[in-house]
Amino acid sequence: MRQANDAVRLLAEYNRSIASAESCTGGMIASELVAFPGISSYFSEGYVTYSNEAKMRLLGVKETTLAKFGAVSAQCAQEMAYGIKKAAGSDIGIATTGIAGPDGGSEETPVGTVYIACAYCDKIVTRQYLFEGSRMQVRYAATKMAFKLIT
Repeated sequence: MRQANDAVRLLAEYNRSIASAESCTGGMIASELVAFPGISSYFSEGYVTYSNEAKMRLLGVKETTLAKFGAVSAQCAQEMAYGIKKAAGSDIGIATTGIAGPDGGSEETPVGTVYIACAYCDKIVTRQYLFEGSRMQVRYAATKMAFKLIT
């Protein structure tokens, strides 16, 4: 994946560390990263936090955030990104949360809705996407866009 290659190149160029918190991508970001030799110099850890309980326990996502906005929300993605950055002590935290399908969507949040957040320094950039295709296609597209957000 070209986007992963670009992200790893930038991590090495600027000597920055990254950690991932993934829900709908289920570890695909971490998997792409560890495909690169020497990545352990920049990637320390990744969490797959599929359940709300795991998001709260491991990443510090607030119960009130989940109750008010839901797990598939910009607010949750932001707290996940900040939480993994803090937990890992990394320079960058990348997080994904969404509905890969084929079930689970609603009129307000259809299947294919994904939020990706990237925390760096004191800033958090968040993007919302609506991907089409199969469950695997949604997960792949989200992973690709996560790396694009990093770069």
